[in-house]
Amino acid sequence: MRVRDLLAPQSVELNGAPANKKEAIEQMVALMEKRGNIRDIDTYRTGVFAREEEGTTGVGEGIAIPHCKSDAVSAPGLAAMVVPGGVDYEALDDEPVDLIFLIAAPNTKDNVHLEVLSNLSMLLMDEDFTRALKAAKSPEEFLDIIEKAENAKAQKEAAKEAAREEASDEQANGAGSDKGYVIAVTACPTGIAHTYMAAEAIEKAGEKLGIPVKVETRGSSGPKNILTAEDIQRAAGVVVACDAKVPMDRFDGKHLIECKVADGIHKAEELVTRASVSDAPIYHASGDGGEEEDDKDKETDSIGHQAYTHLMSGVSHMLPFVIGGGIMVALAFLIDTIAGYGASAGSASTGSAFGTMLPLSAFFKYAGGLAMSMMVPVLAGYIAYSIADRPGLAVGFTGGLLATSGNALFASYNWTNLGAFNSFIANFAFQGANGGSTVSGFLGGIAAGFVAGFVVLWLKKLTSKLPASLDGIRPTLIYPLGGIFIISLLMCFIFNPLIGLINAGLSSMLTALADANLLVVMGLILGGMMAIDMGGPINKAAYVFGTGMLSTAAELMDKGASATDPAVIACYVAMAAVMAGGMVPPIGIALATIFFPRKFSKTQRDTKVSLFVMGASFITEAAIPFAAADPLHTIPATLVGSAIAGGLSALFGCTLMAPHGGIFVFATVGNPLFYIIAWFVGSIVTCLLLGLLKKNAEE
Repeated sequence: MRVRDLLAPQSVELNGAPANKKEAIEQMVALMEKRGNIRDIDTYRTGVFAREEEGTTGVGEGIAIPHCKSDAVSAPGLAAMVVPGGVDYEALDDEPVDLIFLIAAPNTKDNVHLEVLSNLSMLLMDEDFTRALKAAKSPEEFLDIIEKAENAKAQKEAAKEAAREEASDEQANGAGSDKGYVIAVTACPTGIAHTYMAAEAIEKAGEKLGIPVKVETRGSSGPKNILTAEDIQRAAGVVVACDAKVPMDRFDGKHLIECKVADGIHKAEELVTRASVSDAPIYHASGDGGEEEDDKDKETDSIGHQAYTHLMSGVSHMLPFVIGGGIMVALAFLIDTIAGYGASAGSASTGSAFGTMLPLSAFFKYAGGLAMSMMVPVLAGYIAYSIADRPGLAVGFTGGLLATSGNALFASYNWTNLGAFNSFIANFAFQGANGGSTVSGFLGGIAAGFVAGFVVLWLKKLTSKLPASLDGIRPTLIYPLGGIFIISLLMCFIFNPLIGLINAGLSSMLTALADANLLVVMGLILGGMMAIDMGGPINKAAYVFGTGMLSTAAELMDKGASATDPAVIACYVAMAAVMAGGMVPPIGIALATIFFPRKFSKTQRDTKVSLFVMGASFITEAAIPFAAADPLHTIPATLVGSAIAGGLSALFGCTLMAPHGGIFVFATVGNPLFYIIAWFVGSIVTCLLLGLLKKNAEE
């Protein structure tokens, strides 16, 4: 679909002067209304703003392309505005926007808005084109510039296709030459603007350098301009400018450059030049469905970006387990509260059984708990998968399960007369009868995922010289057996026991603070511990300490102490600090996705409702995907906010007699108003710190 066909003179404004982004969008919607293709302007306007909340459509280079697909649109249309003075549009590059196109698409299956968006993105990569649009003296001249650019582009595409066919014929007849031919693939996580901008930049670089180029785009509307086996065979080099996983086995044996999609936009000439002279390592597919790189160097992509890509693979696969399981657990609490058990959640009749007081609530908590228990194994498994492909899955899942389960209980076995070797295994790979937790949680899961992936890569390299007749047993026997054995050794003998030592030290410290009546300090530490690993061993150490204090309070009262006794109150203060700290991370992150949307990806922003629900239900694990995706910035922000909430809760003398439940057990909270203040202050601090510390998310 041509861009020019969707524009009309009445929908073009050449002297726009909006004061801010909101006003710019309002003016664009008004221009679209003049186009005559909107049934319900209010519904359409709401849709445009809703799309903008998912992430800015300011794609950089002074350009914004807001868009909306809606039932309120009767036919596809475009509106355009030139803003000579520029407007702050919260663009990805933080620069003012001076050229805006608004897309309206009917709610049909053909995704016309994506087609128009891709065509626009490619046209707007031409600086001469955008400069001419901004200098247009009339809407008619503006439209004429677009029509000429589209005609020229169509002619170039036809010439390119003819040249490809001619080269293909020559190649078939043995007259052609592979020298200098470059192929490329571009893809970004959302598959919209940057996919096509990178493709256009690479094609323009080829034209400028006189190097034949073919680019496959893998966007939201599916792969386009797909590389054929003949294209790949002819190519002197391959450029894979992608921030998303794309099929790679087909490039086996080719000189290949792998980089970020942003490099495809900004370093296109360098990439095309290098690929044309085969200045890149040879890429090797392992032959078992996995991928290996030549040992020389993993290409230009930075180690940090590679690690981020692997981590996000795990996080994106883990997210549905967090959301689905967490909300089911929250529903269990809600059902018990509606049934009248919430207010008595701290009583002897309910206690830690809150959420299972009825068969229906017990079902929700059981099923939801099982789903949430899969979080860490899935995280570890898909980190390993991203690194080592399918052979990494089993090894990563096993490492994640060991991180979640900890080491086995030695006390459950009746071993006697063990020799030195078996005694060593029993003492180091198993948890003692009275030992602390050896669960290493999501931090252990991240470590397990990366270690598992690289263990499998090492096994691939180690076995690469085996006879070809043994290739069949490498992925079916050697990788899973060797990988699971190695990751099990590392988790049981190193990672999990180290976490056990940390937990024992933390418990001793908390007990000493409680004995010294340093309640505010204890509250600060308990709150902070709840946010370090969100459901992991440190979090659980704080939670177990809090629930243990509830048991201590019950014992003191059984011995004659009153509910107002300072020792009893101290126990309830500890539990209140624990829950306040645990409720902060999801709420603080949810607030940050609203007030600092550019810091988060669209997928992350879409989870804000579930974050509010789970945070209010004291399900700290809801924050794990965010902490796993960016631990260096997220964990400090949540730790400080949770510590402040726990400290304020203790300072205000807030008490809690229930071991779980969030807002559903607020009837058991002492000083509830101040408790809510402590919770909200901590959440706001986390929100502000995330806005300050986090970088803008990649598209």
